[in-house]
Amino acid sequence: MTKFTKGSKLALIQGYDSDLLSQTEYANQMRVTKSQFQYWLKLYEIHGETAFTNGYTNYPASFKLDVLNHMAQSDASLMDTAALFKLPDFSMLYSWQRKMETGGLEALEPKKKGRPSMKKNPNSSTKRSVVEGSVEALEERIKQLEMENEYLKKLNALVRNKEKSPNKTKHKPSGN
Repeated sequence: MTKFTKGSKLALIQGYDSDLLSQTEYANQMRVTKSQFQYWLKLYEIHGETAFTNGYTNYPASFKLDVLNHMAQSDASLMDTAALFKLPDFSMLYSWQRKMETGGLEALEPKKKGRPSMKKNPNSSTKRSVVEGSVEALEERIKQLEMENEYLKKLNALVRNKEKSPNKTKHKPSGN
């Protein structure tokens, strides 16, 4: 798959004319998927020319949780939410959603990238390791479970409110 630069994405979006071609036809001509083109279009609509500046890509768990909560509360689509928060790819949000469902808040923690250092860490022996079953380990586990419990309570309340809502209207997707 071709990697597109900021300039090429911007030129691609600015070169689109909906009166001449459908999004599908234009995306095919430009050799990108329709969904990727639609995402870039949405990013451009929301953020303008700054939409394609490379931002932060190793997000903390708290940010991921905020994004997921916003999506649940606003009932926005994956693409709309990802564009609003200027994520590089809307499929990241789907991945976060699945990780949260299967592994909880802990699964959203960012992983270290790259190869581990070959150097021995002199401070590692002085670091206190938390022994499983110790008071510290149990306190950490309690905090984690309390956070997960709060998240699930909020999510459950949102789902109940959505079900009780008398105005259950479905929005028609825009575009082609």
